[in-house]
Amino acid sequence: MEEIYSNFINDIIEDDLASGRENHVHTRFPPEPNGYLHIGSAKAIWINYTAAKKHGGQFNLRYDDTNPVKEDDEFVKAIEADLRWLGCAPDHIFYGSDYFDKCYEFAEKLIMDGKAFVCDLNHEEMAEYRGTLTTPGKDSPYKNRSVEENLDLFRRMKAGEFPEGSRTLRAKIDMSSPNMNMRDPVIYRILYAHHHRQGDKWCIYPMYDFAHPIQDALEGITHSLCSIEFENHRPLYNWVVENLGFDPRPHQWEFARLNMTYTVMSKRYLRKLVEGGYVDGWDDPRMPTLLGLRRRGYTPSAILDFIRRSGVAKADSMSDIKLLEYCVCEELNQNSPRRTAVLEPLKAVITNYPEGKSESFDLPNHPQKPEEGMRSLPFGPELWIERGDFMEVPVPGFKRLIPGGEVRLMGAYIMRCNEVIKDGNGEVTELRCTVDLETGNGKPADGRKVKGNIHWLATDYAADAEVLCYDSIFNKENVATLLEDDKFDEFINPNSMTVYPDAKVEPSLLGEEPGKAFQFVRMGYFTHDSKNPGVFNRTAPLKSSFKPE
Repeated sequence: MEEIYSNFINDIIEDDLASGRENHVHTRFPPEPNGYLHIGSAKAIWINYTAAKKHGGQFNLRYDDTNPVKEDDEFVKAIEADLRWLGCAPDHIFYGSDYFDKCYEFAEKLIMDGKAFVCDLNHEEMAEYRGTLTTPGKDSPYKNRSVEENLDLFRRMKAGEFPEGSRTLRAKIDMSSPNMNMRDPVIYRILYAHHHRQGDKWCIYPMYDFAHPIQDALEGITHSLCSIEFENHRPLYNWVVENLGFDPRPHQWEFARLNMTYTVMSKRYLRKLVEGGYVDGWDDPRMPTLLGLRRRGYTPSAILDFIRRSGVAKADSMSDIKLLEYCVCEELNQNSPRRTAVLEPLKAVITNYPEGKSESFDLPNHPQKPEEGMRSLPFGPELWIERGDFMEVPVPGFKRLIPGGEVRLMGAYIMRCNEVIKDGNGEVTELRCTVDLETGNGKPADGRKVKGNIHWLATDYAADAEVLCYDSIFNKENVATLLEDDKFDEFINPNSMTVYPDAKVEPSLLGEEPGKAFQFVRMGYFTHDSKNPGVFNRTAPLKSSFKPE
Protein backbone atom coordinates (compact mmCIF):
# COMPACT_ATOMS: atom_id res chain seq x y z
CA MET A 1 0.00 0.00 0.00
CA GLU A 2 1.57 3.25 -1.12
CA GLU A 3 1.31 6.30 1.04
CA ILE A 4 -1.07 9.05 0.02
CA TYR A 5 0.68 11.61 -2.14
CA SER A 6 0.52 15.31 -1.40
CA ASN A 7 -2.95 16.74 -1.98
CA PHE A 8 -5.29 19.18 -0.30
CA ILE A 9 -6.73 16.52 2.07
CA ASN A 10 -3.28 15.55 3.22
CA ASP A 11 -2.37 19.23 3.62
CA ILE A 12 -5.43 19.81 5.85
CA ILE A 13 -4.50 16.88 8.08
CA GLU A 14 -0.87 17.91 8.39
CA ASP A 15 -1.89 21.48 9.18
CA ASP A 16 -4.27 20.21 11.90
CA LEU A 17 -1.48 18.15 13.46
CA ALA A 18 1.10 20.94 13.20
CA SER A 19 -1.23 23.53 14.75
CA GLY A 20 -2.29 21.25 17.60
CA ARG A 21 -5.96 21.21 16.55
CA GLU A 22 -5.56 17.43 16.43
CA ASN A 23 -2.99 15.18 18.04
CA HIS A 24 -3.90 12.03 16.08
CA VAL A 25 -5.76 10.91 12.96
CA HIS A 26 -8.81 8.64 12.95
CA THR A 27 -10.80 8.10 9.74
CA ARG A 28 -13.61 5.86 8.58
CA PHE A 29 -15.31 4.42 5.49
CA PRO A 30 -19.11 4.33 5.99
CA PRO A 31 -20.82 2.37 3.14
CA GLU A 32 -24.50 1.55 3.15
CA PRO A 33 -24.79 -2.26 2.84
CA ASN A 34 -27.35 -2.07 0.04
CA GLY A 35 -25.11 -3.10 -2.87
CA TYR A 36 -21.60 -3.98 -3.96
CA LEU A 37 -18.63 -1.63 -3.91
CA HIS A 38 -17.24 -0.26 -7.17
CA ILE A 39 -13.98 1.38 -8.17
CA GLY A 40 -15.36 4.76 -7.09
CA SER A 41 -15.80 3.32 -3.60
CA ALA A 42 -12.15 2.23 -3.71
CA LYS A 43 -11.12 5.88 -4.01
CA ALA A 44 -12.91 6.77 -0.77
CA ILE A 45 -11.43 3.71 0.92
CA TRP A 46 -7.91 4.54 -0.26
CA ILE A 47 -8.10 8.19 0.82
CA ASN A 48 -9.40 7.39 4.31
CA TYR A 49 -7.11 4.39 4.83
CA THR A 50 -3.88 6.03 3.68
CA ALA A 51 -4.65 9.29 5.46
CA ALA A 52 -4.86 7.37 8.74
CA LYS A 53 -1.93 5.04 8.15
CA LYS A 54 0.46 7.75 6.98
CA HIS A 55 0.08 9.41 10.39
CA GLY A 56 0.00 6.27 12.50
CA GLY A 57 -3.74 6.56 13.00
CA GLN A 58 -6.80 4.32 13.02
CA PHE A 59 -9.22 3.42 10.22
CA ASN A 60 -12.78 2.22 10.82
CA LEU A 61 -15.24 0.38 8.63
CA ARG A 62 -18.71 1.45 9.69
CA TYR A 63 -21.78 0.10 7.96
CA ASP A 64 -24.38 2.83 7.48
CA ASP A 65 -27.31 0.49 8.11
CA THR A 66 -29.91 3.10 9.03
CA ASN A 67 -32.30 2.16 6.18
CA PRO A 68 -33.47 -1.43 6.76
CA VAL A 69 -35.50 -1.59 3.54
CA LYS A 70 -32.45 -1.94 1.27
CA GLU A 71 -29.82 -3.57 3.47
CA ASP A 72 -28.69 -7.18 3.58
CA ASP A 73 -26.03 -9.33 5.26
CA GLU A 74 -24.85 -10.45 1.82
CA PHE A 75 -23.63 -6.92 1.13
CA VAL A 76 -22.12 -6.64 4.62
CA LYS A 77 -19.89 -9.66 3.97
CA ALA A 78 -19.00 -8.54 0.44
CA ILE A 79 -17.94 -5.06 1.58
CA GLU A 80 -15.56 -6.33 4.25
CA ALA A 81 -14.12 -8.87 1.80
CA ASP A 82 -13.51 -6.09 -0.73
CA LEU A 83 -11.67 -3.93 1.80
CA ARG A 84 -9.43 -6.80 2.81
CA TRP A 85 -8.80 -7.72 -0.84
CA LEU A 86 -7.72 -4.13 -1.51
CA GLY A 87 -5.26 -4.34 1.36
CA CYS A 88 -7.21 -1.80 3.43
CA ALA A 89 -8.20 -3.96 6.37
CA PRO A 90 -10.03 -1.87 9.00
CA ASP A 91 -8.75 -1.52 12.54
CA HIS A 92 -12.33 -1.60 13.82
CA ILE A 93 -15.71 -2.61 12.39
CA PHE A 94 -18.90 -0.91 13.57
CA TYR A 95 -22.50 -0.66 12.48
CA GLY A 96 -24.62 2.47 12.41
CA SER A 97 -27.31 0.40 14.10
CA ASP A 98 -24.96 -0.06 17.09
CA TYR A 99 -25.76 3.57 17.89
CA PHE A 100 -29.56 3.53 17.57
CA ASP A 101 -30.06 3.85 21.34
CA LYS A 102 -27.63 6.76 21.53
CA CYS A 103 -29.20 8.45 18.50
CA TYR A 104 -32.59 8.20 20.19
CA GLU A 105 -31.19 9.72 23.40
CA PHE A 106 -29.66 12.60 21.43
CA ALA A 107 -32.92 13.16 19.57
CA GLU A 108 -34.73 13.52 22.92
CA LYS A 109 -32.01 15.93 24.04
CA LEU A 110 -32.68 18.16 21.03
CA ILE A 111 -36.41 18.07 21.82
CA MET A 112 -35.81 19.04 25.45
CA ASP A 113 -33.45 21.82 24.32
CA GLY A 114 -36.22 23.16 22.07
CA LYS A 115 -34.25 22.32 18.93
CA ALA A 116 -36.44 19.58 17.43
CA PHE A 117 -40.17 19.05 16.95
CA VAL A 118 -42.59 16.39 15.77
CA CYS A 119 -44.18 17.35 12.45
CA ASP A 120 -47.43 15.99 10.98
CA LEU A 121 -46.88 17.23 7.42
CA ASN A 122 -46.84 14.46 4.85
CA HIS A 123 -44.14 14.19 2.18
CA GLU A 124 -45.94 16.32 -0.41
CA GLU A 125 -46.88 19.01 2.11
CA MET A 126 -43.36 19.14 3.45
CA ALA A 127 -41.97 19.63 -0.04
CA GLU A 128 -44.41 22.51 -0.57
CA TYR A 129 -43.44 24.19 2.69
CA ARG A 130 -39.75 23.73 1.98
CA GLY A 131 -39.62 26.35 -0.76
CA THR A 132 -37.19 26.41 -3.67
CA LEU A 133 -33.62 27.42 -4.36
CA THR A 134 -34.83 30.97 -5.02
CA THR A 135 -37.70 31.26 -2.51
CA PRO A 136 -37.52 30.67 1.25
CA GLY A 137 -39.55 27.97 2.93
CA LYS A 138 -42.35 28.36 5.45
CA ASP A 139 -42.41 27.14 9.03
CA SER A 140 -44.41 24.00 9.65
CA PRO A 141 -47.68 24.71 11.52
CA TYR A 142 -46.44 22.16 14.08
CA LYS A 143 -43.09 23.84 14.76
CA ASN A 144 -44.23 25.57 17.96
CA ARG A 145 -45.47 22.52 19.80
CA SER A 146 -44.37 22.44 23.41
CA VAL A 147 -41.41 20.39 24.59
CA GLU A 148 -43.79 18.16 26.52
CA GLU A 149 -46.04 17.49 23.52
CA ASN A 150 -43.04 16.78 21.26
CA LEU A 151 -41.55 14.35 23.78
CA ASP A 152 -44.88 12.57 24.16
CA LEU A 153 -45.41 12.28 20.41
CA PHE A 154 -41.84 11.16 19.76
CA ARG A 155 -42.06 8.45 22.40
CA ARG A 156 -45.36 7.31 20.93
CA MET A 157 -43.72 7.21 17.49
CA LYS A 158 -41.10 4.89 19.01
CA ALA A 159 -43.86 2.77 20.56
CA GLY A 160 -45.45 2.21 17.17
CA GLU A 161 -48.69 4.11 17.74
CA PHE A 162 -48.71 6.00 14.42
CA PRO A 163 -48.84 4.88 10.79
CA GLU A 164 -45.72 4.91 8.66
CA GLY A 165 -45.15 8.30 7.08
CA SER A 166 -47.65 10.09 9.31
CA ARG A 167 -45.13 11.90 11.51
CA THR A 168 -41.44 12.84 11.49
CA LEU A 169 -39.03 14.44 13.91
CA ARG A 170 -37.43 17.56 12.44
CA ALA A 171 -34.59 19.80 13.60
CA LYS A 172 -35.42 23.46 14.23
CA ILE A 173 -32.92 25.39 12.15
CA ASP A 174 -33.86 27.96 9.50
CA MET A 175 -36.55 27.67 6.80
CA SER A 176 -35.07 30.70 5.01
CA SER A 177 -31.56 29.26 4.75
CA PRO A 178 -30.10 29.32 1.23
CA ASN A 179 -28.91 25.76 1.96
CA MET A 180 -31.94 23.51 1.49
CA ASN A 181 -30.43 20.93 3.85
CA MET A 182 -30.76 23.40 6.73
CA ARG A 183 -34.49 24.04 6.28
CA ASP A 184 -35.70 22.14 9.33
CA PRO A 185 -34.48 18.77 8.04
CA VAL A 186 -36.12 15.47 9.04
CA ILE A 187 -33.92 13.60 11.51
CA TYR A 188 -36.24 10.64 12.32
CA ARG A 189 -38.98 8.88 10.35
CA ILE A 190 -41.44 6.08 11.07
CA LEU A 191 -40.55 2.92 9.17
CA TYR A 192 -42.05 -0.50 9.84
CA ALA A 193 -39.32 -2.74 8.44
CA HIS A 194 -37.29 -5.65 9.74
CA HIS A 195 -33.66 -4.67 10.35
CA HIS A 196 -30.91 -7.12 9.40
CA ARG A 197 -29.29 -6.80 12.85
CA GLN A 198 -31.84 -5.13 15.13
CA GLY A 199 -34.78 -7.23 14.05
CA ASP A 200 -38.10 -5.55 14.92
CA LYS A 201 -36.82 -3.58 17.91
CA TRP A 202 -37.25 -0.25 16.14
CA CYS A 203 -40.01 1.27 14.04
CA ILE A 204 -38.37 4.69 13.89
CA TYR A 205 -35.00 5.20 12.23
CA PRO A 206 -32.58 8.14 12.22
CA MET A 207 -31.77 9.85 8.95
CA TYR A 208 -28.20 9.58 7.67
CA ASP A 209 -27.48 13.31 8.14
CA PHE A 210 -28.38 13.02 11.82
CA ALA A 211 -26.88 9.61 12.59
CA HIS A 212 -23.61 10.01 10.72
CA PRO A 213 -22.08 12.93 12.67
CA ILE A 214 -23.15 11.28 15.94
CA GLN A 215 -21.43 8.05 14.95
CA ASP A 216 -18.28 9.92 13.92
CA ALA A 217 -18.19 11.76 17.24
CA LEU A 218 -18.78 8.63 19.33
CA GLU A 219 -16.01 6.75 17.50
CA GLY A 220 -13.54 9.60 17.92
CA ILE A 221 -13.24 10.27 14.20
CA THR A 222 -11.03 13.30 13.61
CA HIS A 223 -11.38 13.71 9.85
CA SER A 224 -14.62 12.65 8.18
CA LEU A 225 -13.47 12.40 4.55
CA CYS A 226 -16.26 11.99 2.02
CA SER A 227 -17.12 12.72 -1.61
CA ILE A 228 -18.12 16.12 -2.91
CA GLU A 229 -21.89 15.55 -3.00
CA PHE A 230 -21.86 15.85 0.80
CA GLU A 231 -20.37 19.36 0.73
CA ASN A 232 -23.78 20.99 1.09
CA HIS A 233 -24.50 18.66 4.00
CA ARG A 234 -21.49 19.87 5.98
CA PRO A 235 -23.37 22.76 7.70
CA LEU A 236 -25.94 20.24 9.00
CA TYR A 237 -23.13 17.89 10.07
CA ASN A 238 -21.59 20.74 12.06
CA TRP A 239 -24.98 21.79 13.49
CA VAL A 240 -25.56 18.29 14.87
CA VAL A 241 -22.18 17.91 16.59
CA GLU A 242 -22.29 21.47 17.95
CA ASN A 243 -25.84 21.32 19.30
CA LEU A 244 -25.28 17.94 20.91
CA GLY A 245 -22.21 19.33 22.69
CA PHE A 246 -19.56 16.97 21.41
CA ASP A 247 -16.01 17.86 22.34
CA PRO A 248 -13.74 17.16 20.57
CA ARG A 249 -15.72 17.45 17.36
CA PRO A 250 -15.05 15.61 14.12
CA HIS A 251 -14.62 17.71 10.99
CA GLN A 252 -15.93 16.83 7.54
CA TRP A 253 -13.90 17.41 4.38
CA GLU A 254 -14.93 16.57 0.83
CA PHE A 255 -13.10 15.44 -2.30
CA ALA A 256 -14.21 14.91 -5.90
CA ARG A 257 -15.72 11.57 -6.79
CA LEU A 258 -14.01 9.19 -9.18
CA ASN A 259 -15.56 9.46 -12.64
CA MET A 260 -14.33 7.22 -15.43
CA THR A 261 -14.86 7.17 -19.18
CA TYR A 262 -17.11 4.54 -20.79
CA THR A 263 -18.73 3.50 -17.53
CA VAL A 264 -20.96 4.68 -14.68
CA MET A 265 -20.74 4.57 -10.88
CA SER A 266 -24.44 5.12 -10.19
CA LYS A 267 -25.93 2.14 -8.35
CA ARG A 268 -29.21 2.81 -10.12
CA TYR A 269 -27.71 2.35 -13.57
CA LEU A 270 -25.47 -0.52 -12.49
CA ARG A 271 -28.59 -2.22 -11.19
CA LYS A 272 -30.27 -1.66 -14.56
CA LEU A 273 -27.36 -3.42 -16.24
CA VAL A 274 -27.80 -6.42 -13.95
CA GLU A 275 -31.59 -6.60 -13.86
CA GLY A 276 -31.88 -5.89 -17.59
CA GLY A 277 -29.63 -8.84 -18.44
CA TYR A 278 -27.00 -6.68 -20.13
CA VAL A 279 -24.35 -8.31 -17.90
CA ASP A 280 -23.94 -11.57 -16.02
CA GLY A 281 -24.52 -10.23 -12.51
CA TRP A 282 -22.70 -7.78 -10.25
CA ASP A 283 -19.43 -9.66 -10.73
CA ASP A 284 -19.53 -9.55 -14.52
CA PRO A 285 -15.97 -8.69 -15.66
CA ARG A 286 -17.30 -5.69 -17.60
CA MET A 287 -18.72 -4.10 -14.44
CA PRO A 288 -16.80 -1.41 -12.50
CA THR A 289 -17.62 -3.25 -9.26
CA LEU A 290 -14.68 -4.57 -7.29
CA LEU A 291 -16.22 -8.03 -7.67
CA GLY A 292 -16.21 -7.63 -11.45
CA LEU A 293 -12.71 -6.20 -11.61
CA ARG A 294 -11.41 -9.01 -9.41
CA ARG A 295 -13.06 -11.64 -11.61
CA ARG A 296 -11.55 -10.01 -14.69
CA GLY A 297 -8.09 -10.27 -13.16
CA TYR A 298 -7.41 -6.71 -12.04
CA THR A 299 -5.13 -6.59 -9.01
CA PRO A 300 -5.61 -4.42 -5.92
CA SER A 301 -2.27 -2.73 -6.50
CA ALA A 302 -3.17 -1.81 -10.10
CA ILE A 303 -6.54 -0.39 -8.99
CA LEU A 304 -4.96 1.68 -6.23
CA ASP A 305 -2.19 2.84 -8.57
CA PHE A 306 -4.90 4.04 -10.96
CA ILE A 307 -6.65 5.93 -8.14
CA ARG A 308 -3.37 7.53 -7.04
CA ARG A 309 -2.53 8.59 -10.59
CA SER A 310 -6.06 9.97 -11.08
CA GLY A 311 -5.40 12.37 -8.22
CA VAL A 312 -7.28 13.78 -5.23
CA ALA A 313 -8.86 17.14 -5.92
CA LYS A 314 -11.89 19.25 -5.06
CA ALA A 315 -13.12 19.73 -8.63
CA ASP A 316 -14.80 16.97 -10.60
CA SER A 317 -12.83 15.46 -13.47
CA MET A 318 -12.99 12.42 -15.74
CA SER A 319 -10.35 9.69 -15.52
CA ASP A 320 -9.56 7.75 -18.67
CA ILE A 321 -10.44 4.06 -18.40
CA LYS A 322 -7.31 3.46 -20.50
CA LEU A 323 -5.24 4.67 -17.55
CA LEU A 324 -6.64 1.78 -15.50
CA GLU A 325 -5.73 -0.58 -18.33
CA TYR A 326 -2.25 0.96 -18.46
CA CYS A 327 -1.72 0.42 -14.72
CA VAL A 328 -2.65 -3.26 -14.85
CA CYS A 329 -0.58 -3.84 -18.02
CA GLU A 330 2.45 -2.31 -16.33
CA GLU A 331 2.09 -4.62 -13.35
CA LEU A 332 1.21 -7.81 -15.19
CA ASN A 333 4.03 -7.39 -17.68
CA GLN A 334 6.43 -7.53 -14.76
CA ASN A 335 4.76 -10.26 -12.74
CA SER A 336 2.76 -12.67 -14.89
CA PRO A 337 4.20 -15.99 -16.13
CA ARG A 338 3.96 -16.64 -19.88
CA ARG A 339 1.76 -19.39 -21.30
CA THR A 340 0.53 -20.33 -24.76
CA ALA A 341 -3.11 -20.20 -25.86
CA VAL A 342 -4.63 -20.34 -29.32
CA LEU A 343 -7.95 -18.50 -29.31
CA GLU A 344 -9.13 -19.27 -32.86
CA PRO A 345 -7.40 -22.54 -33.75
CA LEU A 346 -6.48 -23.53 -37.28
CA LYS A 347 -4.87 -26.95 -37.81
CA ALA A 348 -1.46 -27.14 -39.45
CA VAL A 349 -0.41 -30.68 -40.48
CA ILE A 350 3.35 -31.19 -40.78
CA THR A 351 3.67 -33.59 -43.67
CA ASN A 352 7.43 -34.17 -43.38
CA TYR A 353 7.56 -34.72 -39.64
CA PRO A 354 9.28 -38.08 -38.93
CA GLU A 355 6.86 -40.79 -37.84
CA GLY A 356 7.29 -41.76 -34.20
CA LYS A 357 9.46 -38.72 -33.40
CA SER A 358 8.93 -37.33 -29.90
CA GLU A 359 10.36 -34.03 -28.73
CA SER A 360 9.65 -30.88 -26.77
CA PHE A 361 10.86 -27.31 -26.96
CA ASP A 362 11.69 -25.19 -23.94
CA LEU A 363 10.12 -21.76 -23.60
CA PRO A 364 10.82 -19.24 -20.82
CA ASN A 365 8.26 -18.75 -18.08
CA HIS A 366 9.22 -15.08 -18.12
CA PRO A 367 11.71 -13.76 -20.69
CA GLN A 368 12.90 -10.95 -18.39
CA LYS A 369 13.23 -13.24 -15.37
CA PRO A 370 15.52 -16.19 -16.15
CA GLU A 371 15.33 -17.25 -12.51
CA GLU A 372 11.75 -18.37 -13.15
CA GLY A 373 13.02 -21.12 -15.41
CA MET A 374 11.64 -22.80 -18.50
CA ARG A 375 8.66 -24.97 -19.40
CA SER A 376 8.53 -27.65 -22.11
CA LEU A 377 5.98 -27.64 -24.91
CA PRO A 378 5.65 -31.01 -26.68
CA PHE A 379 5.85 -30.84 -30.47
CA GLY A 380 4.08 -33.12 -32.94
CA PRO A 381 2.96 -33.67 -36.52
CA GLU A 382 -0.25 -31.69 -36.03
CA LEU A 383 -0.34 -28.20 -34.55
CA TRP A 384 -2.88 -25.58 -33.65
CA ILE A 385 -1.96 -22.12 -34.83
CA GLU A 386 -3.92 -18.87 -34.58
CA ARG A 387 -6.31 -18.43 -37.52
CA GLY A 388 -5.35 -14.76 -37.64
CA ASP A 389 -1.72 -15.76 -38.25
CA PHE A 390 -2.63 -17.11 -41.72
CA MET A 391 -3.89 -15.10 -44.66
CA GLU A 392 -4.53 -16.70 -48.04
CA VAL A 393 -4.55 -13.33 -49.79
CA PRO A 394 -2.29 -11.18 -47.61
CA VAL A 395 -2.84 -7.50 -47.11
CA PRO A 396 0.17 -5.18 -47.47
CA GLY A 397 2.52 -5.49 -44.49
CA PHE A 398 1.28 -8.93 -43.39
CA LYS A 399 4.35 -10.81 -42.11
CA ARG A 400 2.93 -14.08 -40.92
CA LEU A 401 1.98 -17.27 -42.73
CA ILE A 402 0.83 -17.19 -46.38
CA PRO A 403 0.66 -19.89 -49.09
CA GLY A 404 4.25 -20.67 -50.06
CA GLY A 405 5.55 -18.53 -47.20
CA GLU A 406 7.49 -19.31 -44.05
CA VAL A 407 7.22 -18.39 -40.38
CA ARG A 408 9.13 -19.27 -37.29
CA LEU A 409 7.19 -21.42 -34.84
CA MET A 410 8.03 -19.71 -31.56
CA GLY A 411 10.96 -21.51 -29.94
CA ALA A 412 10.88 -24.28 -32.58
CA TYR A 413 11.20 -24.84 -36.33
CA ILE A 414 10.68 -22.71 -39.39
CA MET A 415 7.46 -23.83 -41.07
CA ARG A 416 6.34 -23.43 -44.71
CA CYS A 417 2.72 -23.52 -45.90
CA ASN A 418 2.40 -25.71 -49.00
CA GLU A 419 -1.31 -26.40 -49.37
CA VAL A 420 -4.58 -24.87 -48.18
CA ILE A 421 -7.54 -27.19 -47.47
CA LYS A 422 -11.07 -25.74 -47.54
CA ASP A 423 -14.57 -27.00 -46.81
CA GLY A 424 -17.59 -26.83 -49.11
CA ASN A 425 -18.23 -23.23 -48.09
CA GLY A 426 -14.75 -22.15 -49.07
CA GLU A 427 -13.55 -21.72 -45.47
CA VAL A 428 -9.99 -22.72 -44.68
CA THR A 429 -10.04 -25.79 -42.41
CA GLU A 430 -6.46 -27.04 -42.55
CA LEU A 431 -2.98 -26.17 -43.76
CA ARG A 432 -0.52 -28.71 -45.12
CA CYS A 433 2.96 -27.63 -44.13
CA THR A 434 6.56 -28.74 -43.84
CA VAL A 435 9.16 -27.75 -41.29
CA ASP A 436 12.88 -27.25 -41.74
CA LEU A 437 14.09 -29.86 -39.27
CA GLU A 438 17.53 -28.23 -39.14
CA THR A 439 16.20 -25.00 -37.66
CA GLY A 440 15.03 -26.21 -34.26
CA ASN A 441 17.95 -24.56 -32.49
CA GLY A 442 18.59 -21.49 -34.57
CA LYS A 443 18.83 -19.87 -37.98
CA PRO A 444 18.61 -21.80 -41.26
CA ALA A 445 21.92 -22.93 -42.73
CA ASP A 446 21.37 -21.04 -45.97
CA GLY A 447 20.96 -17.75 -44.12
CA ARG A 448 17.42 -16.98 -45.33
CA LYS A 449 15.50 -14.56 -43.17
CA VAL A 450 12.05 -15.28 -41.76
CA LYS A 451 10.18 -12.30 -40.33
CA GLY A 452 7.05 -13.89 -38.87
CA ASN A 453 7.11 -15.52 -35.44
CA ILE A 454 3.91 -17.27 -34.31
CA HIS A 455 2.82 -19.35 -31.32
CA TRP A 456 1.52 -22.90 -31.53
CA LEU A 457 0.34 -25.92 -29.57
CA ALA A 458 0.55 -29.61 -30.48
CA THR A 459 -2.99 -30.91 -31.06
CA ASP A 460 -2.47 -34.03 -28.91
CA TYR A 461 -1.19 -31.90 -26.03
CA ALA A 462 -3.48 -28.86 -26.03
CA ALA A 463 -6.49 -28.66 -23.71
CA ASP A 464 -9.89 -27.25 -24.59
CA ALA A 465 -10.92 -23.94 -23.06
CA GLU A 466 -13.20 -20.96 -23.57
CA VAL A 467 -11.73 -17.48 -23.67
CA LEU A 468 -13.66 -14.24 -23.16
CA CYS A 469 -12.32 -10.88 -24.27
CA TYR A 470 -13.97 -7.70 -23.02
CA ASP A 471 -14.53 -4.14 -24.13
CA SER A 472 -16.43 -1.32 -22.42
CA ILE A 473 -20.08 -2.01 -21.67
CA PHE A 474 -21.01 1.47 -22.94
CA ASN A 475 -20.14 2.97 -26.32
CA LYS A 476 -19.82 6.65 -25.32
CA GLU A 477 -16.81 8.14 -23.58
CA ASN A 478 -18.86 10.54 -21.45
CA VAL A 479 -21.77 8.15 -20.92
CA ALA A 480 -22.27 9.17 -17.27
CA THR A 481 -23.44 12.61 -18.42
CA LEU A 482 -25.73 11.25 -21.16
CA LEU A 483 -27.65 8.39 -19.55
CA GLU A 484 -31.39 8.65 -19.16
CA ASP A 485 -33.75 5.78 -18.43
CA ASP A 486 -35.51 6.05 -21.77
CA LYS A 487 -32.22 6.18 -23.70
CA PHE A 488 -30.35 3.51 -21.79
CA ASP A 489 -30.25 0.92 -24.59
CA GLU A 490 -28.73 3.20 -27.20
CA PHE A 491 -25.52 3.59 -25.18
CA ILE A 492 -24.93 -0.15 -24.70
CA ASN A 493 -21.95 -1.50 -26.63
CA PRO A 494 -23.18 -4.61 -28.51
CA ASN A 495 -19.59 -5.82 -28.84
CA SER A 496 -18.57 -5.57 -25.20
CA MET A 497 -17.74 -9.29 -25.03
CA THR A 498 -16.16 -11.57 -27.63
CA VAL A 499 -16.34 -15.31 -26.97
CA TYR A 500 -13.78 -17.80 -28.25
CA PRO A 501 -15.50 -21.12 -27.46
CA ASP A 502 -12.95 -23.44 -29.10
CA ALA A 503 -9.72 -22.08 -27.68
CA LYS A 504 -6.74 -24.34 -26.95
CA VAL A 505 -4.42 -23.82 -23.98
CA GLU A 506 -1.52 -25.41 -22.18
CA PRO A 507 -3.16 -28.06 -19.94
CA SER A 508 -1.48 -26.73 -16.78
CA LEU A 509 -3.65 -23.61 -17.01
CA LEU A 510 -6.80 -25.57 -16.24
CA GLY A 511 -5.51 -26.33 -12.76
CA GLU A 512 -4.69 -22.74 -11.88
CA GLU A 513 -6.62 -20.91 -9.19
CA PRO A 514 -8.85 -17.99 -10.17
CA GLY A 515 -7.14 -14.64 -9.89
CA LYS A 516 -3.67 -15.77 -10.93
CA ALA A 517 -2.61 -13.74 -13.93
CA PHE A 518 -0.86 -15.08 -17.02
CA GLN A 519 0.33 -13.55 -20.22
CA PHE A 520 -0.94 -15.56 -23.15
CA VAL A 521 1.99 -14.92 -25.48
CA ARG A 522 1.12 -12.41 -28.19
CA MET A 523 -2.51 -12.29 -27.00
CA GLY A 524 -2.74 -10.36 -23.71
CA TYR A 525 -3.18 -10.93 -19.98
CA PHE A 526 -5.70 -13.49 -18.75
CA THR A 527 -6.97 -15.13 -15.58
CA HIS A 528 -8.95 -18.29 -14.86
CA ASP A 529 -12.61 -17.40 -14.28
CA SER A 530 -13.79 -17.75 -10.69
CA LYS A 531 -17.21 -19.20 -11.59
CA ASN A 532 -16.57 -21.37 -14.64
CA PRO A 533 -13.70 -23.89 -14.79
CA GLY A 534 -11.99 -23.92 -18.15
CA VAL A 535 -12.97 -20.32 -18.91
CA PHE A 536 -10.39 -17.55 -19.09
CA ASN A 537 -11.06 -13.82 -18.92
CA ARG A 538 -8.86 -11.31 -20.66
CA THR A 539 -7.78 -8.71 -18.14
CA ALA A 540 -6.09 -6.43 -20.66
CA PRO A 541 -4.33 -6.49 -24.02
CA LEU A 542 -0.56 -6.78 -24.18
CA LYS A 543 -0.11 -3.03 -24.36
CA SER A 544 -2.39 -0.19 -23.42
CA SER A 545 -2.93 2.62 -25.89
CA PHE A 546 -2.77 5.10 -23.00
CA LYS A 547 0.18 7.48 -23.05
CA PRO A 548 1.03 8.69 -19.51
CA GLU A 549 2.25 12.23 -19.06
